Amino acid sequence: MYILIIILFIIIIILFSSLNKRIRNLENEIAKIRAEKSEKSKDEIKDFPEKKWFPLEEEIFESDLNPSETKDIEEEHKIRISPIFEFLRQNSLAIAGIFTLVLGIGYFVKYAIDNNWIGEVSRAAIGFAAGAAMIGIGHFLRKNYTVFASIITGGGIAILYFTTTIAFREYHLFSQNIAFFMTCLITLISIWLSYYYKSEILIVFSLFGGFLAPLMISNGEGNYPFLFTYITVINLGMLVIAFLKKWKSIGWIAFIFTSIYLFYWTVTKTDIIAVFFYMVSYIIFYVFALQNYFTQKKLLPMDILMLVLVNFTAIIGTVFIFKQLQYDPILVFPLAFALLNGFLLYREHQEKNFGTAHSIFSGIAVSLITVGFALQFSTHLITTVWAIEATLLLFIWKKTGLRVFRIFFYILFPLVIIAQMMTWVEYVDAKNLNIIFNPIFLTSSVTVFSTFINLILLRKKHEKTAPENSFFENLFAVVSYTVIYLALLLEIIYHISEKPLIIIFGTAMLFSLYYIFTILLFRRKLEIGQMLETGLLYSFLSLIILDVIIAGSGIMTDIIMSKIAQDYYFIYGLYLIPLLYTILKILPESDFFKIPLSYWLLTAVAVTAVSMEIFHMYMLIFSENAEEMEKLQEYFTLLHLPIIWTILASFFIYKGLKTNAHEYGKAGFALLGITIIKLYFYDVWKMDNVSRIIAFIILGVILLLSSFLFQRLKNIVTTMVEKKDAFDENNIK
Repeated sequence: MYILIIILFIIIIILFSSLNKRIRNLENEIAKIRAEKSEKSKDEIKDFPEKKWFPLEEEIFESDLNPSETKDIEEEHKIRISPIFEFLRQNSLAIAGIFTLVLGIGYFVKYAIDNNWIGEVSRAAIGFAAGAAMIGIGHFLRKNYTVFASIITGGGIAILYFTTTIAFREYHLFSQNIAFFMTCLITLISIWLSYYYKSEILIVFSLFGGFLAPLMISNGEGNYPFLFTYITVINLGMLVIAFLKKWKSIGWIAFIFTSIYLFYWTVTKTDIIAVFFYMVSYIIFYVFALQNYFTQKKLLPMDILMLVLVNFTAIIGTVFIFKQLQYDPILVFPLAFALLNGFLLYREHQEKNFGTAHSIFSGIAVSLITVGFALQFSTHLITTVWAIEATLLLFIWKKTGLRVFRIFFYILFPLVIIAQMMTWVEYVDAKNLNIIFNPIFLTSSVTVFSTFINLILLRKKHEKTAPENSFFENLFAVVSYTVIYLALLLEIIYHISEKPLIIIFGTAMLFSLYYIFTILLFRRKLEIGQMLETGLLYSFLSLIILDVIIAGSGIMTDIIMSKIAQDYYFIYGLYLIPLLYTILKILPESDFFKIPLSYWLLTAVAVTAVSMEIFHMYMLIFSENAEEMEKLQEYFTLLHLPIIWTILASFFIYKGLKTNAHEYGKAGFALLGITIIKLYFYDVWKMDNVSRIIAFIILGVILLLSSFLFQRLKNIVTTMVEKKDAFDENNIK
């Protein structure tokens, strides 16, 4: 069996060497052909101006961008991103091979351990030897196979890290200090190799190993100051290499790992020392984000995103620590960061550069000042920071036109809504909150303010937005108005929560009506779309029906039962102001009547409002107790309600004939039919003889008058048509 394996291994080596020789011959032939073509092409293109086929991102990102420039940048982003996918496509086998080889070595060592072939020291030695061997192989292959050699070297570094971890945690061959020293040494060696080989891939392996090393050798004691001293050293090395080699990926990897470690430390063990490391990390990554700004006087999209994230993650961490330890003032960090951005803004202003950098620094500075004062008034940290950060991302999208910030805004805004909903839940258990000046409402105010700014920014951006995105923008508008509505409504309900339930409901309904009415009143300035405007009108009229039936009847009943004062009925009646203005002014100017159903809804509102208000007044005047209420209610339903409905039906029929709005006429006839059905199938059996005679006489008179009026209008219309036809014939003759 072993002989067959050896023979197979020899055959594989022979085949590989033969294939490798052929590949080298092909490479030499291709190199000769390229050399010949390059000599010919030099003569052909020497008279043409030099052209950069792949412009750098620094060269095309200027100040406020027009749509064509934005498209160019987006195409450039595709050019920058495509090599990543191309690298993965071309080197997927190599990456899979490295992982497979590492696993194979691991399984071999495990098999050897299970069979007691080697001891613990020998096991660690094999691991270190295998890692060093792979690094050596990568070193010899680096000239002809750069990418492949980097992957091989990265695999060797990974083996060294894992071997050190296993030797410390499982075999206890050396102490934690020695293990930490060895991981640091491996990290330094890998960073030096990546710099020496000029390989960004290799330094990515190095950073992953360097940041994961503390987890590998951790014993659970949580020595955070020592840990972040080590991380700071790694970040400083990253910053130096980033400036020397302009490798952006390493900065993002370091930022993500550092933020995770810092937040974990902040949550699990809140310590004032962490503030120092937050500040150090802030400076390091802020300098990293401004690399191109210092060297090229320009800000790239990913640099802007890094600036936003660095500022707001630092605020979340430092303010959380101050709040937990009850230190003050909290706004010291937002203001300090705002001063730094303000200095850069002043620098841009002095040089009269009013482009992208000027807008970004001003936006960040204003956002930080807003966050600082909001947090000082004890607003909720996450909700406030996310709300302002979302607005800042939308502002940057507006100024640059780059889709990456729009995507991040649409990702962050739902998180703002979730955080705000969690804030509202605190109303349930809150006690003795001040009016307006309480943490919950102040947090809601920040969200409302930022949401309103978002609506303004999105409205200004609407002209440049593609039509297919209108759905998301309409949805965003609906959600935004809903957030503002709930923020105000919940604060009102909390402070009247001790009132009777009908008062709470009536107040909520009245606020809802005035809120929708306010939006409709300023619909032109807010640039409310036709669809949203029609939806608001339908909601407004539907709420009127619910308010009149539920709130009005409930308040009337409680007044008669002496549970509440009569003044509440006058407050409830304030709904008539927006209702009358909407019917007389807003509806005629809108597209409300383009939908036939709208006539029926308006008719239902008029019938309900008139009927119920007459009923309420009737009960308040003549009823003094619960027993009289029941009798008067039945009397009103049997005698007065049919008369009211018949008059209203006649009015709608008349209006339909006069204005050619046939839906009014149909609604009038429908109401008249309901009245007649109610009379013959319900009312007659509940009345006494005298009331029955009076109802029939009055109803009969109204029906005759309505019929007469209808016939008269019909004759008038017929006469007008005949005169028009005669006039047309005379003109033709």
